[in-house]
Amino acid sequence: MILDLSKPSVARMYDFLLGGTDNYQVDRDACEVLLRMAPSSRDLARVNRAFLVRAVRYLASECGIRRFLDHGSGLPTRPNVHQVAQEVAASSEVVYIDNDPVVLAHGRMMLAEDPLTTAVLHADMRDTDEIFSSAEVKRLLRDDSPVAALFVSVLHCIPDEDDPWGLIREVAQRLPRGSYMVISQLASDDAGLRTRITDFMQDITNRQWGRVRSLSEVSRFFQGLQPLESDGPVEVSRWKSDHDLGPRQRTQEWIEYGAVARVI
Repeated sequence: MILDLSKPSVARMYDFLLGGTDNYQVDRDACEVLLRMAPSSRDLARVNRAFLVRAVRYLASECGIRRFLDHGSGLPTRPNVHQVAQEVAASSEVVYIDNDPVVLAHGRMMLAEDPLTTAVLHADMRDTDEIFSSAEVKRLLRDDSPVAALFVSVLHCIPDEDDPWGLIREVAQRLPRGSYMVISQLASDDAGLRTRITDFMQDITNRQWGRVRSLSEVSRFFQGLQPLESDGPVEVSRWKSDHDLGPRQRTQEWIEYGAVARVI
């Protein structure tokens, strides 16, 4: 696999903001520009990751979910979804989905931990037909047990013309009865900030990005779903935060906005 290091990778930028080491100078330089535009971006990445961990633990321990479908999973970051779920129930199964070849390579190395319960599918999260016809996902859906579909900090990567709202509806329709969805997306009600960051991200990704959306636009993802532990999407560090020791987003120029919801 030949890496193109002339352009930053969204997955590697996120890794850098989380304090990881699977990134390159081009990714770090892009993050420095982003941090000047939105200084809370590093906090935002940390609170979003903490939300993912809380959501998976909640679904495994409180809702009895044993199967997880992680769309746009990104580079492995401990604790990973399967590690959190398997702390609750060792039999928990996870399929990670991503179309980044670097993510795929790291994911395959991660599979050495437990290849029987963890799989990585190289697919575009927008290609629902390919995903649900794959052997990995068919196995996950083998007996109609409920599944948690994760779309954590990835929907802003999908442009409006690809209808991310329709994607959420379609995935929800394909899940077994009693399933759940975990959704968060970069959001701001500052139109100028939305435009500046969207333009920057689209420029550095060769237009392979979506956009920062308003809070009301993100709320549309939850139409037809029943949010749990909140009346609707919230700034994610506030979702089921049981103490003040975890990371919180202190500034509000942009936020990760989301929730855990039941498919109804």
